[in-house]
Amino acid sequence: MTMREQGVNRVVMLVRDLDAGRAFYEKLLGCTFHSVNDEEAAAFGVRTVFSWDGGIELVAPLEGKDSHLEKILESRGEGLIGVVWAVADADASKAAGEELGVGSYYTLDYSQDQIDRDLQGRFTRYYQHFLSGSDTPLGPATVLVGEFDRDGD
Repeated sequence: MTMREQGVNRVVMLVRDLDAGRAFYEKLLGCTFHSVNDEEAAAFGVRTVFSWDGGIELVAPLEGKDSHLEKILESRGEGLIGVVWAVADADASKAAGEELGVGSYYTLDYSQDQIDRDLQGRFTRYYQHFLSGSDTPLGPATVLVGEFDRDGD
């Protein structure tokens, strides 16, 4: 039986130094981080690690790359920059966002091979849209809506 989680999947925290941020949150939360989609993240000028047990993703600008995260760090500093919501239908949430003036700027749709390699095989489906709309109640944050299916009992 496939289970589809609903609600908050994880929060996304911006840090200047990914290794220092990782050490900080591992000690603070007692969680374990995993590297994910390094190649894809590097294309956006970022590095990222996930902690599935901590419900947190850390992102940092990749040195020597032009990253939008540098601008955020300069203006707001480190901290919360996004929330990932697990929803029943990511496309329906994206469409609702568009009606509300929230744009989608990227979509991830991982194959099972990518899930096994980059996400420790934790899901049977990993599909999400990146939404942003600074003139909406989202403010300056990015909100991600996704379908994160897993095999259940």
